Formats: sequence, C-alpha cells, structure tokens
Amino acid sequence: MKKILFIALAFASFSCKKENQENFGKTTEENTSVTQKPEELGKEIFEGKGVCYTCHKEESKTVGPSIKDIAKIYREKKGNIVAFLQEKSEPIVDPSQYATMKTNFVVTKNLPEEELKALEAYILSFK
Repeated sequence: MKKILFIALAFASFSCKKENQENFGKTTEENTSVTQKPEELGKEIFEGKGVCYTCHKEESKTVGPSIKDIAKIYREKKGNIVAFLQEKSEPIVDPSQYATMKTNFVVTKNLPEEELKALEAYILSFK
C-alpha cells in the first residue's frame, strides 16, 4: 500500500512539474489570451517592482517631482523617459534630485525595454 501511495505521489509531482516547466520563461501575455495595455503594465511596474511610487505621487512633489509634472515636461521638451531610466540621458525635470534618483537606476536599468516603454506610456498618460 505504501508503494502505491509513493508511486501516485511521485507521478503527481512529476506531472505538475512538467506543466510549470512549460510555462517557465513565458511572459504573462503568452500565458493568457488577454492583452494588457502598455499604460496598465506601466502602472503595475510603477506601483510594484519599479518602486517609483515611493518618491513620485500623481499630483504632488514628495521626494521626486509629481507624475503630472514629469509628463508635462517630457512632452514639452520631447524627452525620452526610457533613455533617462536607462541612465543614457540627462535629467530634464529636476536635476537637483538626480543624485537621489541614481540609486533607483539599479532597478530601472535591469527592466526589459518593453516594461520601460510601458512605464513611459503610463507616465505620459497623465495630463
């Protein structure tokens, strides 16, 4: 009886493991049929692993400038938020806070291009 139970448990374990391996490395979009808008993905990153929300609020300046100010200035100056987050361009919103922002480049420089573009889309969606 113990052998049968052990074999059943091992079989269940291997069958679950195979399903996990098939989905490993695939993006959420590949795993679901629902396509997410860039702004929605950007918001998830902003409020999640990007930890942007800790310094940037929608309408008020805290540690960093507000999202609305960032969006306004980047639109006016035709700036590239993705390049800034990759540390490939100079700050154009509040250069005095650049030293503080530099610590966050460890996070943003490692984000995939798609996620950085989604972050940019989210920020620029503010008017």
